[in-house]
Amino acid sequence: MSTPIPRTRRTLLAAAGALLGLSMLTACGGAATGNEGAVKSDGSVDLSKVTLIVGDQKGGSKALLQAAGQLDDLPYEVQWQEFTSGPPLLEALNAGSIHIGGVGNTPPLFAAAAKGTFQAVQAATYGGTGDAIVVPKDSPIKSVADLKGKTVGVAEGSSANYNLLAQLDKAGLKYSDVSVQNLQPADALAAFSSGHLDAWAIWEPFTSQAEKEAGARVLTTGKGLVNGYVFQIASQAALDDPATTAALKDYVGRIAKAQVWSSTHKEEWAKVWSEETGLSEDITLAATKKRDVSLVPITQEVIDSEQGMADAFSENGLLPGKIDVSPFFSDAFNDDTTGK
Repeated sequence: MSTPIPRTRRTLLAAAGALLGLSMLTACGGAATGNEGAVKSDGSVDLSKVTLIVGDQKGGSKALLQAAGQLDDLPYEVQWQEFTSGPPLLEALNAGSIHIGGVGNTPPLFAAAAKGTFQAVQAATYGGTGDAIVVPKDSPIKSVADLKGKTVGVAEGSSANYNLLAQLDKAGLKYSDVSVQNLQPADALAAFSSGHLDAWAIWEPFTSQAEKEAGARVLTTGKGLVNGYVFQIASQAALDDPATTAALKDYVGRIAKAQVWSSTHKEEWAKVWSEETGLSEDITLAATKKRDVSLVPITQEVIDSEQGMADAFSENGLLPGKIDVSPFFSDAFNDDTTGK
């Protein structure tokens, strides 16, 4: 293997600092959403005058909603902005560029540490099976303990990042016992395929892609270890605007219905997922078969689970001090996100 570029926990702290800078810019820039004119004189909202700006990841919310038929009768306009993973999506949300976006269980923690202005308003869980650590199929690495001193690729601040941290802790290792390379999925796949990584911590559909295209072997998954939560995160500016909030309630309700649909229509979902991502259908079908979604209301149990994650990051020096995550979760949309 070639010598990796040195990485330390400072990378994660720097990411939190970057988010802080963006949250400060947001605070200075006002809270306008562009939808203020949609509120009528009687206080009701004309949704036809609302534009919802949604952050997405490739093959994410847009593809899911489209596959489930939930984009067919939208009463408002949606503008989509695509991001490589959750952390840059929340950077954009804190900067006021988007109103809402879907992320995994870890990005909100780093955004909270950066004093972002947002709330998680809808949740579901995939059980953690999709978060995996993979190694080359002929690798001598047989257990997580064997990762000591090895080079592991991961998108820092992502759900895969916490899975890596939790797996190392379970194996009796510290985060500093491995050399972490901060790589977004496309770059990580290239590095893994060319032999520059000993292991890769990733999520679906990239786990299945690594197995089928790069000869990867799954070392372990997050099943039974991580909460597998995915969240819809709304900016506080959007939540403070009545017109945007009205659209948000409808939007997250559609997300919930689409998530339920995806568990019972795996082949249809895999087909659209393939079309949207450019991945082969056998990859997306393999990914869908590993994931059964369950809707989760925002409750104290969810908050406590996320708090435990934040504490683990802080204890390992990956977040700056103790973070209270409770202000960043709202149960106000629970009745709108039952999936019915």
